[in-house]
Amino acid sequence: MDLDGVLLARHGETDDNLEPPRFQGFTDTPLNATGRRQAADLADAIAARRTPIGSLWSSDLSRARVTAEIVGDRVDLAATLDPRLREGFRGRWEGHLFAEVQRDEPERYAAWRRAGPDFRFPGGESLLEQQQRVSAALSDIHRVGPLPALVVCHGGSIRVMLCASDSRGLNAFHDFQVPNVAVVSL
Repeated sequence: MDLDGVLLARHGETDDNLEPPRFQGFTDTPLNATGRRQAADLADAIAARRTPIGSLWSSDLSRARVTAEIVGDRVDLAATLDPRLREGFRGRWEGHLFAEVQRDEPERYAAWRRAGPDFRFPGGESLLEQQQRVSAALSDIHRVGPLPALVVCHGGSIRVMLCASDSRGLNAFHDFQVPNVAVVSL
């Protein structure tokens, strides 16, 4: 997939990103004070780019939307919201600590750690479904532009897209580290 000119940025920090981490998924977790500072730093970095951003897009979840709004205020662009850019739907794991899930559902947790296209969150979506959803959104963004486009979304959404160009596919999901406000080009 040719997505030249589309940059992906992860949202700023939320309390659920802190140790011990929780599964967030579609849960609308707000940025914390550190996340707002990170978003301001991201805004400064985007404003300092040699090539200005032509359009700004975001997941509709508040942690991404507010990050995009902070960037948009700095570069004078309004974010277009697209729910297809959301984090993966983690089903019944949402809101639970990773350690709780590992303790209570060790086999399913181990399957998640192996990842792959067939892994499905209990009561949620599969990694492949998330990848297809995010890929469709990014293809539309690439087509509509204007480019370069900055897309503020989520760690899992970025990771499934990095897997799309990796020979191991979705089996590589956990091999990619995407810290808060990291910017990735595909």
